[in-house]
Formats: sequence, structure tokens, C-alpha cells
Amino acid sequence: MALQVGIVGLPNVGKSTLFNALTSSAQAEAANYPFCTIDPNIGIVTVPDTRLDQITHYVKPQSVVPTTIEFVDIAGIVKGASQGEGLGNQFLGHIKQTDAIVHVVRCFDDPNIIHVAGSVDPIRDIEIINTELMLADLDTAEKKLKRVEKIAKTAGDSKSKMDVDVTQKIYKALSQGLPARSVVLNDLEAPFAADMHLLSMKPVLYACNVSDTDFAAGGNDWVKSIEKRAAEENNKTIMICSALEADIAQLPPEERAEFLSSMNATEPGLNRLIREAYKLLGLYTYFTAGEKEVRAWTIKAGFKAPQAAGVIHTDFERGFIRAEAYHSDDLFTLKSEAAVKEAGKYRSEGKEYVVKDGDILFFKFNV
Repeated sequence: MALQVGIVGLPNVGKSTLFNALTSSAQAEAANYPFCTIDPNIGIVTVPDTRLDQITHYVKPQSVVPTTIEFVDIAGIVKGASQGEGLGNQFLGHIKQTDAIVHVVRCFDDPNIIHVAGSVDPIRDIEIINTELMLADLDTAEKKLKRVEKIAKTAGDSKSKMDVDVTQKIYKALSQGLPARSVVLNDLEAPFAADMHLLSMKPVLYACNVSDTDFAAGGNDWVKSIEKRAAEENNKTIMICSALEADIAQLPPEERAEFLSSMNATEPGLNRLIREAYKLLGLYTYFTAGEKEVRAWTIKAGFKAPQAAGVIHTDFERGFIRAEAYHSDDLFTLKSEAAVKEAGKYRSEGKEYVVKDGDILFFKFNV
């Protein structure tokens, strides 16, 4: 699954520094001037999962393959982007291709780093970005509404009428300054909204970028204001120090562990960000485990066994017979697959089985 998370925000909030730390590369230039990033940079990042190490401990395979997620570093958006300011239309188009958004918000004051608005005000910054996303969506919805209304008048079928109804709902919400995700749609209506690729329909995680001092202190008033705002929007937040994470990412593994230990931490803050972004997309991980390979696979929550098999290969889904299944928690408790079987925790599941996060599966198929 090539699922992408876009990293967005105003210029000079720490997006590219964060991206570089995430990918442990220098692909994304990070500098102190607006529009440093023009073309989006894409980094494939391993999703940290301690369960993979635990499974490997008991199965002892020849190779281990973790699951991954793609992060896209998108250029800084400014006020007026939806009208083309600062190459805004181009940048907004990059967001349209992503599945979710990590919105980096500046929560630190540093006179040496330029702020495009002249001062640090996270709520104002959030409103600038959200407004531009909604204005771009409003233009999209307005154009679609004109088109589908004409089609509905000619066709007169229920499908065309539903398309008009859904588009009208979304257009009305956007006109009132509400994001597209605020519109509640049922399973029949959702596909009509999906084909619009609306920016404000995407789930959002606010990344509060703080100084190293405030990070050690557990945050600041700016972070609290964002947490309150996110709760009102039914979104989530995470606090991170991009500069600190960039320093950690440059250290050799043995020094990295020692540095984290000195901070009373067991892992980089980036690991939390990656996992939260993974959750933001509504993703689960299941595993295949054998002597040759232990591997993590990404699926959407709610996938049934044949769909999960299809992530490995389309033939697995097409010729699905059944899935031999047990949960990784049972392996960790009982220490071996043989013990899992003896305890009656090893099951044979059919086509209607909904795969759980952490399942270990072996598929039987015939094509």
C-alpha cells in the first residue's frame, strides 16, 4: 500500500528539518528563507513496531521485512495560496495526492528564524493553512456542483441526484467555513465525495514544533492552545522538537541509544510521530511468519482475510481458500507456534474473517 502523509505548514516552521530527521537523509533542503522547498520530497519510512522484533525472537527467520509509510515534504503554504500566492496552486496540488496531513505548527520563538507573518501565533497559523485548504476545496466543489447539476437534469437517475446532494452538502459546509471532513456521509454517499480529492477531507495530525527547552519541560502555552483547538476539531496533536530529532538522527545507533537514555527516553520522538501518522490513516499491521521470513503488512482497518491476502499478491485474494490465524499476543505469552496450537489459539478462518491488528496469518489459496 503506497499510502502517503503530507507534511505541511507555513514556511520556516521546521517541516524540512522534520522530514530530514524522519528519513535520516539530506534529500530535503532545510534553510532559513521562505519557499526553500518547491518540489515535494518523498521519503519511505519504516513504521516502528516492537512486535516485529518479538516475533523474530521466537520464529528466528532468515530475514525480517518491516512495513513502511511514505512522507511527502510539501513546500510552505502562505495566505492567498488558494489564489496562487507563493506558487500556492502547485503546492495545494501536491497535498491533493496524499492520504493524510501532518500539519507542523511553530511553537517556538527564535529571532534568528524568520516568521512570514512577523510573529509566533500558532492558532493564527493553523487558521491560515485551514482557510487556504477550504478555499481550494470550495472552488473544487463549486465547479463540480455546476457540472453534476447539469448531468442530473439530463439523466434524472438516482445516482446523479445523490451526487448533487452530496456535493451540495459539502459546498454548504465549506461556504460556512467548515472543513469537508465535518460533513457526515453514509457508505453510499462517501464515494461521491472521494472522487473530489478534497484537501480539508483529509485527517490531520498537528505536530507542535517546540524548542529543546520547552520539549524537556513538557510543552508551553502555545502547545496547550493547539491541543484545545485540535480537540474542538476532533483532530490529534503531538509535540516534537524538529531540531533535536534532527540531531538524534545524525548520531550513530550506539550513541543514539546513549543520548536517548540521558533524556530518560527509550526511543526518538519521531517514532511516536510515525506511529500516530500510521493510526491517522486508519491502518493495521498483520504479520506473516516462517523460517524464511518474518514480514509486516499494512492493511486498512476492517479488511477481511481475502483483502489482506491481496496485499501480498492479487492471486492470493482471487484464489483465497482460508487463513490459518493466531494473534501475536498469544505467541508472546506461549513462546512458540506449537504451544499456541496446543492451547487452541490457532484457528482456521474463512472469507468473512475481519483481520485484527497484530494477527499472524498463513494463507491457503488456489488459482
